[in-house]
Amino acid sequence: MKILLIEDNLDIIKSLTYLLSSNNYLVVSKTTLKDSIQELENNKFDLAIIDISLPDGSGMDLFKYIKDNYELPSIFLTAKDLEEDIVQGFSLGIDDYITKPFLPGELLARINKIIGTKNKIIKVADIEIDLDKMLVYKNKQEIVLTSLEYQILLLLFTNLNKVITRDKIIDKIFDLTGNDVYDNTVTVYIKRIREKLDTDLIKTIKGVGYRVDK
Repeated sequence: MKILLIEDNLDIIKSLTYLLSSNNYLVVSKTTLKDSIQELENNKFDLAIIDISLPDGSGMDLFKYIKDNYELPSIFLTAKDLEEDIVQGFSLGIDDYITKPFLPGELLARINKIIGTKNKIIKVADIEIDLDKMLVYKNKQEIVLTSLEYQILLLLFTNLNKVITRDKIIDKIFDLTGNDVYDNTVTVYIKRIREKLDTDLIKTIKGVGYRVDK
């Protein structure tokens, strides 16, 4: 599932991107109304999270534009906590209104409530990951991966266009197995995944890690 995050606070962008990516959401962040509209024109999203106070306009105006042009569920995530602001937001038709500071678990629960009924598929080229079924397909044919291979591939697919370091993969394997992991273990697992998928989607960034580009 792909989320457009519209927020001008870089610390919040960083924390929300980490939170959402860790929960299998793809996140694209924009800091202005103008850039957000351009992004919406060029790409499809499953949800928008909108800060009301933006450098070049109001998030409420942006939501009006979204409502008029797209079928896109949206959430206001804002420091504006006055009753009149909340009432105005819901009057416009916003799906939810969350005030800052917020609890990460609450935000995830509200996101899942809004878009959780949709089938969650991540597709890159001819490879698809069905997040609900935890299955991987190539050209609609199932590719059988071990649980650990699936989790490593999922880590790469939920961080598209980003380098995932070998250390991060090592940490992931340790979290899942509780076993000591060596650098060579990462090489072995990536090799197995590539062989099973029969694809060159997983790029090696020499001396750093791996990346999947969309």
